[in-house]
Amino acid sequence: MMKYGSWSIVALAVAGSMLAPCWARAAEADRNIMASGGGGTQLAIAKDIAELGNRCAMPMNVVGSKGSLENFFGVRNRHNTQFGIVDADILNYLNSYKGENNDVRQAIQGMRIMFPLYDAEVHVVARRGIRTLQDLRGKRVGVGEADGSAYLTSQLMFDILRIQVGERVRGSGNDMVELLRQGEIDAMVRVGGAPLALLSDGRLDEDFHLVPITDDVLRSSYKVATLAGGTYPFQKTDVQTVSVKTLLMTYEYGTEKNAYYQNACKTVADFTNLIVDNIDELRRTGHQKWKAVDLTEIPKGWEIGMCVRRGLDPSYKVSCSQASNSTQNQEYLDLLGKRLRN
Repeated sequence: MMKYGSWSIVALAVAGSMLAPCWARAAEADRNIMASGGGGTQLAIAKDIAELGNRCAMPMNVVGSKGSLENFFGVRNRHNTQFGIVDADILNYLNSYKGENNDVRQAIQGMRIMFPLYDAEVHVVARRGIRTLQDLRGKRVGVGEADGSAYLTSQLMFDILRIQVGERVRGSGNDMVELLRQGEIDAMVRVGGAPLALLSDGRLDEDFHLVPITDDVLRSSYKVATLAGGTYPFQKTDVQTVSVKTLLMTYEYGTEKNAYYQNACKTVADFTNLIVDNIDELRRTGHQKWKAVDLTEIPKGWEIGMCVRRGLDPSYKVSCSQASNSTQNQEYLDLLGKRLRN
C-alpha cells in the first residue's frame, strides 16, 4: 500500500473518531443509514434499502452527509445509526496504518463490513487543454466538500502520483460545475456511480471532457474502469478511468452487551436478510448500480459482522407481519364506522 503524503488524510479521519460513542443512551433503537447527499448514487442506494424496511413496517431514516468519512464515523459514533455507505479506498488507507498507530487502531475498532456494493467511478472533468492527471500540476482543482468522496479520493490519488496541484477548491458539486464553466477552476473531481446527474444536466458542453486516468501506479489501489461513450452529453467516446468499491458498513453489535446492542444487532440481521432476499428485485427496480453489485467482493483486511452472518442463517426469519400505521388507522376507522352505525 502506497502511503506517500496521505498521512494528513488519515489524521483527519482519526480526528473525527475521537467523539465518545453514545450507544447506551436508549433501549429501543431507531434505524438510520448515512449516505453522501447531493442527489448522488449513495443516496439513491440508501433510499432503496430504506424502502425494503418501509414495506416491512421497519422504517429507516436516510441521513444525508458530506461523504464517506462522515458516514464511517457516523456509524461508529452517531446514536441509532447502524449503517453507512463508505468508499473502500478510505478503509484501505486506515487499515494500512492500524499496525503502526494506536489512534487509527482505536478509530476502526469494531467497524465491520455488511455488504460490498457497487463500483464508484472517478470523474475528472476539465477543458480540452488538460489531457492527463499530470497536467493538473499547479492548477486549481475543484474537489467538493471537505470529508467528501471526491475530496478524499483525489488527495489520495494525487499523493500516490506525487502531483502537487496549485489549489484544492472546496464547495458543493453545483459550485464546482459553475466554477469550471466560468474558468475559475481548471478541473473538477467527482466520485460516484455513473451516470452522475450533476454531469448529465447539460451545463457542460463539448468544450469540456473527461480526463483519462491510465496511470499504472494507481492500479494497485483502484480498479480499472471505462466510462462508455455517451454516458454524458459532452462525452462522445469511451474514457478509461479507475473506480472505488463502495461498501455498506456497520458496527459489531454481536456481543449484545446491553439492550441497545441487542436491538441494533436485530436491525442489522433483519436488513441483511431483506437485502439478500430481495436482491433480484433491487436489480430490476432499484438504482441501476444494483445490477453491478457483487456481494462476494469483500475487501481484504476487514471482517463481516456477526449480526450480518446471523441474518444470513437459513433459519433466520424477518417478521413483516406488523401492521403499518396506515393499516392500523384504517382498522380504527372501520371499527369506528361500525360503532357509529349501531
